[in-house]
Amino acid sequence: MATDYDTPRKTDDDVDSDSLEELKARRNDKSASAVDVDEFEAADGLELPGADLSNEELAVRVLPKQQDEFTCMSCFLVHHRSQLAREKNGQPICRDCD
Repeated sequence: MATDYDTPRKTDDDVDSDSLEELKARRNDKSASAVDVDEFEAADGLELPGADLSNEELAVRVLPKQQDEFTCMSCFLVHHRSQLAREKNGQPICRDCD
């Protein structure tokens, strides 16, 4: 549920002044407007065009790690040496993980 942070907040005095009938009416309105849809059931009949990729092969040229690159031991991504933040126990750590 989205929250509007610009609306004024109720104080304890405002909450106490709400009548029981108003609270019951608000609760009934909220429950009536909520729609419970199971996303998995809705997606069962959905088929994307050209989605059969079983005969496809991925052809990507993979380069080995270069001299000016390192593998972060926290996120296990290969970064350029300029992204090295520190070494923890002799293991390189990138700026994003530091």
